[in-house]
Amino acid sequence: MGLQLVQVNFKARDDAALGGFWAKALGWGVSSEGPGVTNIEPVGFDWPDPTAVCIDVVKVPNPGTVRYRARLDLATTSEGHRAELVAHLTELGAKPAGASPGDVPWTVLTDPEGNTFRVLEPREIYRDTGPIAAVVVECAEPRAMARFWGEAVDWTVHEETDDHARLRSAEGVGPYLEFVRTSEEDAVWTRVHLDVLPYRGDDREAEVARLKALGARTADVGQGDVSWVVLADPAGNEFCVLGRG
Repeated sequence: MGLQLVQVNFKARDDAALGGFWAKALGWGVSSEGPGVTNIEPVGFDWPDPTAVCIDVVKVPNPGTVRYRARLDLATTSEGHRAELVAHLTELGAKPAGASPGDVPWTVLTDPEGNTFRVLEPREIYRDTGPIAAVVVECAEPRAMARFWGEAVDWTVHEETDDHARLRSAEGVGPYLEFVRTSEEDAVWTRVHLDVLPYRGDDREAEVARLKALGARTADVGQGDVSWVVLADPAGNEFCVLGRG
């Protein structure tokens, strides 16, 4: 029993354009499973695999109505690399997100559709994550989120405090999943949420029931009749449980 954290999902006005930005930003490849959907994953990647959390960009009529609290933090290997990456992202269409609070060593940018992300200073902990250091979710209680998501996707908790929790796949590969304490008033809203997938041979409905027993609830984001199940975690962050085709 368990689920795989397989991708982050971006809602977009133009999936191809935003997908192209993120593919070039990460040095990954682009594909499509159908009209209005652009998939970004490492070249030669055999999805799903814990070595990477991929990106799905989905076109929606009005992405401005979608409000999530997840973002990407990008890894760098040196200060020179960070400066080069920020310059590269700016050339691709990223923009400064305004003044960062206090004297911080990272750079905050927005992608071409306004989603906030960060380019981190070099950190030893992220040296082997790939281009995405962490998928970060803002919440009021990081400890509670670490308990829920650790059981939901069977990831290992590496750090847990009142202000921050950090998890990683049990295999010790790929990016981290992090929860940062933020008040509702201070939350930075994006159009990015998490997608999970049952392991091959597992029953999705049983997994959905397990998630609800852990504290998730059914959510309605206007999805209509779709092939996935939309839930909200105990903090109210929506996520999708995908089905295997």
